[in-house]
Amino acid sequence: MKRISSRDNPFFKSLHKLSSSARERREAGQTLLDGAHLLRAFLDAGNKPLHLLVNEQALQDAEIASLLETCADVPQTQFDDGLFAQLSELKTPNGLLALIAVPPVKVAVEHSQFALLLEDIQDPGNLGSILRSAAAAGCDAVFMSQACADAWSPKVLRAAMGGHFALSIAESADLPKVAAEFTGKILCASLQADKSLYESNLRGKLAFAIGNEGAGLSPALLDAAQQHFIIPMPGKVESLNAAAAAAVCLFEAVRQRS
Repeated sequence: MKRISSRDNPFFKSLHKLSSSARERREAGQTLLDGAHLLRAFLDAGNKPLHLLVNEQALQDAEIASLLETCADVPQTQFDDGLFAQLSELKTPNGLLALIAVPPVKVAVEHSQFALLLEDIQDPGNLGSILRSAAAAGCDAVFMSQACADAWSPKVLRAAMGGHFALSIAESADLPKVAAEFTGKILCASLQADKSLYESNLRGKLAFAIGNEGAGLSPALLDAAQQHFIIPMPGKVESLNAAAAAAVCLFEAVRQRS
């Protein structure tokens, strides 16, 4: 296994740019998976990494050693601990990173059966949680506006816990155009709605539109939704976090569709 100990190494420099820059990730079409869990989810989805990166401690970890053996035909490089720490956002790096190509969009709008339209979700933790819930609920596609957080950033990947690899994720989507091309029902939460989520028919081909954490959905997307509903909140709060609202909607759909 090759070892790198210099911060002037060109490969290290390119990886460091990927780890810290959304622009670099978009231009390269690549990102880094941090940890054994994400790599296992990536492999289980039938994918293959481009390169595996480890530190010295990782070589003593049985789970990581097993993954390295599973990916014996993939290039592997060991980095000194200091360099490896600069590639990982974790305070205590777990010792394994995987360089991957960002998966292509797999599901066209017109073919999606159960989707999310995400407008300007800017918090990486919220976005990752929404993607995790979408994958768990059986969504096939997620369409994201240009102002959403970078779906393939380390923080979003960690929060989604492998959910990315069960979804078709389209970034920088024109959501009004997506809504016009979607052939099922589009629904959204609205405080002005008269009908409850639990009174809505969530069977069949549908998509939920989820808006920005503070501003909510734009007028254009509100108009594009065929059905508005309210999420009942008997407690003393005005609204739900975007990720919590998405989860409530998705799993009410799961309940009805089951």
